[in-house]
Amino acid sequence: MSDKQVTTEPHGCIVCGKPYQMLVARDAQGKFTDAKVMSAGGRVVPHPVRPLTACETHTDEQVDAAVQRVYGEQAEED
Repeated sequence: MSDKQVTTEPHGCIVCGKPYQMLVARDAQGKFTDAKVMSAGGRVVPHPVRPLTACETHTDEQVDAAVQRVYGEQAEED
């Protein structure tokens, strides 16, 4: 049975930088597994290796462009 580590972390919107509080879950080896935005107006941005958030008001195209600009093309998880 593996142990999960859950922490509360501040993360900024990938598009505009507005701060949000997130619950971030990591496995026993410290690998990111899941996240939930706890602040109103934010949403989780799917990413295989890091917790990301965005404002609910940003379009999917804006979010995708910001992720690509900051992190490059997303590779699928191995």
